Amino acid sequence: MKVLVDTCIWSMVLRRDQKVENIYKNTMVELINNFQVQMIGPIRQELLSGVKSRAQFKKLKNYLLAFPDLSLESQDFELAAEYYNINREKGIQGSNTDFLVCAISYRYQLPIYTTDNDFKLYSNNIPILLFKV
Repeated sequence: MKVLVDTCIWSMVLRRDQKVENIYKNTMVELINNFQVQMIGPIRQELLSGVKSRAQFKKLKNYLLAFPDLSLESQDFELAAEYYNINREKGIQGSNTDFLVCAISYRYQLPIYTTDNDFKLYSNNIPILLFKV
């Protein structure tokens, strides 16, 4: 089973200055080793944004090349906007990227690997799958 890995998991696992709970790191290693990790451009952009030095940016950019982006289509952005509106009607706010992740998850039938509890809220209103460790 392929898995769409959210920015928060990537960030947690890639940081050296923080202790990462072994469960997240071990799960990512297993997913990577089994070629199950899926990437999209907006998550790549979030990961690369705010990197402190050019050297770190280049190193991370090169590392992430191992994970090609899934293709995005106009229908994904339209579905993301629909998901945003559905959740807003229920009083739940989220980012455009979050809802794009949800739309991609739905179209490709990929569970989302995340620690962001907002996705649990979204899943009450829209048909997304969440990856369980």
